[in-house]
Amino acid sequence: MPLQLYEKERILDACFTVFACHGYANTSTAMLAEAAGISKALIFHHFKSKKKLYFSVLKRCIKKMATEVGDDSQSDYQDFFEAWGKRGLLKFDYLKKNPNVNKVLFEAFYATPNEIKADLNQFMIDIEEKYGSTDRNKWRNQLFDKVPLREGVDREEALELIQVTMDYFEKVYLSQLTNEGELDEALWQNIFDKRINFLNMIRYGIEEKRD
Repeated sequence: MPLQLYEKERILDACFTVFACHGYANTSTAMLAEAAGISKALIFHHFKSKKKLYFSVLKRCIKKMATEVGDDSQSDYQDFFEAWGKRGLLKFDYLKKNPNVNKVLFEAFYATPNEIKADLNQFMIDIEEKYGSTDRNKWRNQLFDKVPLREGVDREEALELIQVTMDYFEKVYLSQLTNEGELDEALWQNIFDKRINFLNMIRYGIEEKRD
């Protein structure tokens, strides 16, 4: 690894911990420089600003999680709901084992600092293009196309309903882990079981059929 690249990676490691512990707004450039063992001038040399450094840390978190969770095993599934549940389990398990990653992601997407709000959407577009979310969505949509729907149900709206439900449970999970450091195993299982129950209610309906 080239020396300059190694230097940037070492800085990112140190600054990741600071952002996770203190959050974006409460982290100063001086704190980041001290943690990395370099001058503030060198921080700006590598990353131009605190905001750009934060987004570099955020990108690194997303990349690592995508690598660890992976999508290879999903192609083995023929059932849309089973595949979705499996990916959620892998993702939640990864975040449980890496609470600092969770803290950074939670702040960025669910407690977004005002200073980065304007840049976050473009950041996510760039991330999706670079790390294959488009391919992942294509695979997801192809699998969902195999799900038979009741007459009158719009397929795009049904998929949106499922996405809204999954986003809700992800937020619940991340907020609990963020607030408590490590999520209690029983509480984690309760959240995951409830998530499965909600998926089943969407899949099979909630109204009892009457003759």
